Amino acid sequence: RMLGGLLSIHIQADTNSHKLTKPYHGEILDLAVDLADRLMPAFRTPTGIPFSRVNLVSGVPPKESPETCTAGAGTLIVEFGVLSKLTGDPSYLNVSRHALLALWQRRSTLNMVGNVINVNSGVWLRQDSGIGAGIDSYFEYLYKGYVLFNDYELLQVFNTAYAAVRRYQKKGPWYYTVHMHSGQVMKDWAEALMAFWPGLQVSLGHIEEASNTFMAFYSIWKAQGFLPEAFSVSSSQPVSGASYYPLRPEFAESTYLLYQATRDYRVMTAGKSIVRSLQRHCKVDCGYAAIADVNTKRLEDRMDSFFLSEMCKYLFLLFDEEHELNKADLVFSTEG
Repeated sequence: RMLGGLLSIHIQADTNSHKLTKPYHGEILDLAVDLADRLMPAFRTPTGIPFSRVNLVSGVPPKESPETCTAGAGTLIVEFGVLSKLTGDPSYLNVSRHALLALWQRRSTLNMVGNVINVNSGVWLRQDSGIGAGIDSYFEYLYKGYVLFNDYELLQVFNTAYAAVRRYQKKGPWYYTVHMHSGQVMKDWAEALMAFWPGLQVSLGHIEEASNTFMAFYSIWKAQGFLPEAFSVSSSQPVSGASYYPLRPEFAESTYLLYQATRDYRVMTAGKSIVRSLQRHCKVDCGYAAIADVNTKRLEDRMDSFFLSEMCKYLFLLFDEEHELNKADLVFSTEG
């Protein structure tokens, strides 16, 4: 998120330097390089799959856990790849691409990856596979890595992984979590993080499937006022212990992207519903507070940075239909 933000600022400043009040000489790009160089020690593992945490001063702590999730290790190629293109240093793209493919090399015979892996041994510690928490943006970056860098190997991997998701996880408009080796359903939960999927499908041109899943998530939003972190499809209620809503932006992201593709008034109506819920229940004096429980609408003293970097941005662009960014040829990072 931080690296992507710096790169976006640099690109905007560099391409619009004539609009700036002071000359720009790439100072923000220097900061991005400095940050990325401090993250690079995380990739020094036997598998090339990075540690989930690194100390920005001293590197990877000696007792750092070797456990990381697929999304954490596999959602780096956009930012690191763009940095390589801007600096001419291929090392950033190389390590992030290797990590992405190292996860895929350890897929099951059903072409599904697990949720949590040991970065030293390459052994899956959790073998549940889905499009929600722990894996979600892995799919997104396989596809966006292809789009940005014309990398057809990533497209081939994405297509194979996408076909497996549709074959083993898709149940009507929903996508269930299954065992990566057997395909057996493990959870019938609709997770808030899964709501990015319709937006990804819009990019693929699969508009009908995207619309069906989007409207299924919207039905939860209308019933609950928000998307709880996990919602049981079979019992039609929030999963116990997962009834909170930390202002996640994935549903707004899909709302924006689906509306751009369809101009469907129902999608715009969903966007209005998001704004009304936020204004009615979350707005406080110094920002917007997370919902601790969608049932009671009790607030939590917390506002994650993705609310600004994603939620506000996607909603702004949804309603400002003539904004120049809606006409630009660009790729959003997973952090907006």
